[in-house]
Amino acid sequence: MSESWPGEYSYCPYCGTPLGPKKIGNRVRMNCPNCEFVHWRNPAVGAATVIRRDGRILLVRRGPGTARSGYWAVPAGYVDYGEEIRAAAARELHEETGLIADIGAVLWVASNFHDPGKLTVGIWFEGIERGGRLMAGDDATEVGFFSLDDLPELAFETDHALFAALRDGL
Repeated sequence: MSESWPGEYSYCPYCGTPLGPKKIGNRVRMNCPNCEFVHWRNPAVGAATVIRRDGRILLVRRGPGTARSGYWAVPAGYVDYGEEIRAAAARELHEETGLIADIGAVLWVASNFHDPGKLTVGIWFEGIERGGRLMAGDDATEVGFFSLDDLPELAFETDHALFAALRDGL
């Protein structure tokens, strides 16, 4: 492999031997020639919550230090190891917007390729607002509700696809 991405192992985490490429199945994987460890580089999982109020969708403006800073997105974040995915969606919503919600049905699932160094699979849930106080927090600088026909500049192609499906009656 000629390129190395963040999160990719260069050395075996078990024995410290430098990893090398090895064809396993139909793909090249980083492999330890000493102990046969294989680095199965899998995408991270993200959870998002879609809150609707008066026919509008809640979005957050992404803050400094985030991918696509300054652009708008559905409140979302990574699922922590050992965390239940709906709990992660509720946590991220509260951290970024101050709102508390019940997390309902899955609305959308998509692979995210915007950062080749850290691929993700996103799961967007329907959220039912239950309380809290709307305010930007964590890595969001602004929050607001927007009509599907008058959206601000969105950060991610996956949100564009979700909103197109919602316009079509999803």
